[in-house]
Amino acid sequence: MADYILSIDQGTTSTRALLFDNAGSPMRVRQKDLRQIFPRDGWVEHNAEEIWAATLEVCRGVLTSGTTVANIAAIGITNQRETTVLWDRASGKPVHNAIVWQDRRTADYCAKLKAGGKEPLVQAKTGLLLDPYFSGTKLRWLLDNVEGARARAEKGELCFGTIDSWLIYNLTGGKRHVTDATNASRTLLFNIETNEWDEELLRLFDIPRGVLPEVLDCCADFGMTAKELLGAPVPIAGVAGDQQAATVGQACFEPGLMKSTYGTGCFAVLNTGAKRVESRNRLLGTIAYRIGGETTYALEGSIFMAGAIVQWLRDEMKLVDTSAESEQMARDANPNSQAVLVPAFTGLGAPYWEPNARAALFGMTRDTGAKEVVRAALESVSYQTRDLMEAMAADMKAAGLTSPQALRVDGGMVANNWFAQNLADILGRPVERPEITETTALGAAYLAGMQTGFYGDRASVAKHWRCERGFSPEMAESERAARYERWLGYVKRVIG
Repeated sequence: MADYILSIDQGTTSTRALLFDNAGSPMRVRQKDLRQIFPRDGWVEHNAEEIWAATLEVCRGVLTSGTTVANIAAIGITNQRETTVLWDRASGKPVHNAIVWQDRRTADYCAKLKAGGKEPLVQAKTGLLLDPYFSGTKLRWLLDNVEGARARAEKGELCFGTIDSWLIYNLTGGKRHVTDATNASRTLLFNIETNEWDEELLRLFDIPRGVLPEVLDCCADFGMTAKELLGAPVPIAGVAGDQQAATVGQACFEPGLMKSTYGTGCFAVLNTGAKRVESRNRLLGTIAYRIGGETTYALEGSIFMAGAIVQWLRDEMKLVDTSAESEQMARDANPNSQAVLVPAFTGLGAPYWEPNARAALFGMTRDTGAKEVVRAALESVSYQTRDLMEAMAADMKAAGLTSPQALRVDGGMVANNWFAQNLADILGRPVERPEITETTALGAAYLAGMQTGFYGDRASVAKHWRCERGFSPEMAESERAARYERWLGYVKRVIG
């Protein structure tokens, strides 16, 4: 029996490889930071070849201290989802930098489609809204703006994929051009009712069918790695986009269970079961996972700036030297400060979907200092999470389903105890932090392990979940209501 699952976690700011044992515990990790490219205001790109090189480096890096490829049962992959790559099918060379999910270059095109009344059609088929966030408009931009790309795509010479597809193509030596249902569901091109690429949407976005990958379950045979990469072939057996992988890692397998991941952005996902809930509050309907041909749906709310706000405090504002300092600064800040940061640095995500909104700091007085600004920055993530939870509760009630009673959290920010307590206070609900907070990578490992028998079934996986610490609301309801009302007022001013 093999000892580990190798999980590849390719994110927005870094690429990581982790080894998980049969108890779901991380035993070894290697990480390499990812360079960010900003060609213009609102444009964000990555070098896809750098991503592949880093992935191979970190995978080889965990195979040390007597651990060899023979100890690996399978590989699971999780990835930054909507980031878009277009590459030459024969050579494997990208035709352009990858366009990152944060990129806003297609905002005008999305606005034009909305004005033309196309959003109801798109939402009905995909669960998504017309926003630059998603892959379809990025792909169309590449086809229209890279010289010769559209003609080559129509001849079948180019491959489109999100980062999972790009990595699988390279890991298998170019033999497999595939994705999973969760990543496909984020493209604006995949019908989540029929679980197929949708011809009407392909015509709407002018996308040639031949560039698209084959869509598989999250637990499936995605191919074998080329022998020369790791020393022997290894099956790739589990794939999910990062937020769906975290949902699996948090064992949110029952309707009403909800998790929120605080990485670069914040992404809350609520399991709605076999029933697809159509949001009336501008949330996303999406596929939580597809296993054994059965689709489980979810509601999702996306916040573009969470951990990235702490990076901004550190790198641009120079208010903290390390992210960890933000916890003590928030504790030391004036608790009566009414400073409020609306972090619309790249627009506002759910439930507002305002790509042109920009950040602003309100409510400052003469005694507002660095500590109060840091506190306001952390509080802004709690307020945005409440925006999502309020919308989800309303949608679930309308569908006759149970609203979330607690929130399972993970990601780098939740190591900050002050933030986790503030989150519980603003939500007015318990917040649960698991023993293993590497839930995104863990979810990919679970999927690969369920496919190969390493972890058994979903019931077996659910038994692994343990709460490390719970945070119960301590704030008075009157104060919670007043603070949230103030936040909503400032959001309206930013939207303008």
